[in-house]
Amino acid sequence: MKKAILISSATAMLMAGGIAIAAPGDRGMRADTNGDGAISRAEMTTSLEARFAKMDVNGDGQLSKEDRAAKQAERFAKTDSNGDGELSQAEIEAARAARKANRFARMDKDGNGKLSQEEAQSMRGKRGGKGMRGEGKMRGHHGGRGMAMMQKADTNGDMKISKAEFTAAAIARFDKTDANKDGKITKEERQAAWQARRAE
Repeated sequence: MKKAILISSATAMLMAGGIAIAAPGDRGMRADTNGDGAISRAEMTTSLEARFAKMDVNGDGQLSKEDRAAKQAERFAKTDSNGDGELSQAEIEAARAARKANRFARMDKDGNGKLSQEEAQSMRGKRGGKGMRGEGKMRGHHGGRGMAMMQKADTNGDMKISKAEFTAAAIARFDKTDANKDGKITKEERQAAWQARRAE
């Protein structure tokens, strides 16, 4: 039971933490720091270091349900703009609008206040062309896959994900996605891996 709680609470952290390499769109390419259109193992490792540090809220070197609870508390406090301990409809809508604006700003690569067709496809994540409304079904799918990823990542069964476990799981995913074994993952390889996983 406790392991199931850990898995459900930390799944989102792993999905956000770079293990979901085979996702569509440009979001997974953020690790491409030199802008050559591919993610090298070195770039992935650097990205993982930063992501793990961000997710390890209590700084104990492990991802646990406590970290997840702390992140949720941070999000709640940020959304609760008047600090009354409750979320109003207006606060929820304001937070949603802010997230949407931030997402738009990230996708508007040329900064002209408009999205090209390619930028818009990236924003939708190519999830059946349904944009944000299509994410509900995909979230459920990702949640099940994330559960399996969590179980595999927690190799010693201690209900926590150490930095070594987190990194090993992500690198294993990297190596599987790197179809031509050149030590880099291109956008095309990521999309091919994502399509293969969908077919499964």
